[in-house]
Amino acid sequence: MTVRLFDTARRQVVDFEVGPVVRMYVCGITPYDSTHLGHAATYLAYDLLARRLEELGHEVRMVRNVTDVDDSILPRARQLGIPYLELAEAELSRFWSDMDALGMRPPVAEPRATEAVPGMIEMISELLDSGHAYLTHGTVYFDVSTFPRFGELSHYSRDHMLRLAAARGGRPEDPHRRDPLDFILWQPSLAGEPAWRAPFGVGRPGWHIECSVMATASLGTPLDLHGGGTDLIFPHHECEIAQSESVTGAPFARHWMHSAMVSYEGEKMSKSLGNLVFVGDLCKEWDPAAVRLALLAHHYRADWGWRTGVDMPAAAARLALWRSASRGDRAAGLDAVRAALAEDLDSPAALAALDAAATAGMSVAEGAALLGVAL
Repeated sequence: MTVRLFDTARRQVVDFEVGPVVRMYVCGITPYDSTHLGHAATYLAYDLLARRLEELGHEVRMVRNVTDVDDSILPRARQLGIPYLELAEAELSRFWSDMDALGMRPPVAEPRATEAVPGMIEMISELLDSGHAYLTHGTVYFDVSTFPRFGELSHYSRDHMLRLAAARGGRPEDPHRRDPLDFILWQPSLAGEPAWRAPFGVGRPGWHIECSVMATASLGTPLDLHGGGTDLIFPHHECEIAQSESVTGAPFARHWMHSAMVSYEGEKMSKSLGNLVFVGDLCKEWDPAAVRLALLAHHYRADWGWRTGVDMPAAAARLALWRSASRGDRAAGLDAVRAALAEDLDSPAALAALDAAATAGMSVAEGAALLGVAL
């Protein structure tokens, strides 16, 4: 049995064709706040894929980076009055604890952006030398006009890309850019910010160059799969493709996978709105296995809304049913779970199959184990 997954670039469910070793790069956290449900839902999707691939006999080398220097963590550290790397360490520790509580497999490597800056300087130098980038007013920009396939991952219109760039910190109104969609590779550091010496000036890297370098250094290219949340399709992943393939002349990743967004009772979940649901808080009140089940109840590609007082009681009841049934003599549901996961990681279908088996008094321990749920 193979695994079929939706590919963002091709916009359809396709066979995920890989060899014995699967090289998977998942964009990790910027450690400036606690792990919320959006993080957990994203990483659960890749954990689920890794479990199924491993059961099929593949070795999964999943790398998840840490963005410990960017436009989010630096102002947060200033606000708190602590060094940015101290903030990163504290939040990483909480993140690891939350991932462990939810039963997530750890990555084989977790590179940090601050440790990969020499590689970023080298890649930016190559882009400048080849004419794919330009330096002006101390900032190095990637010239999107030199990459005709810019936009082929997202399939977004230029107007939509410009709107997203403005909303996600891309500053398309910057008058120094040749094109509003040109993106920053290197920028001067502000007072008090970390800075590195480079041939093109003292400063710090832009966000997108970080993952191109960390992914290539950790796994080589082409990657078998690159993933993250749908909010990373543009600009982050679109820009990664442009800069990486401009250097190598070869595909950056064979398959692009993106998980949907989690809202809160009809509103976007965000720090600014104060409506984030933190994994650590949930695990203090509920069994972490029930928290994992609450997330598995939603397909990874379907946007969904967290409902206070509904999601966790339903997941806890499901967990109690499964645990009660796990004492039964007859096992059932494993093949149904395998089939559901093979068709674009259909976790709701897998849960429904185990619910039916457990209601009939049959043990669902094997199927639950494949889903990473401890009974």
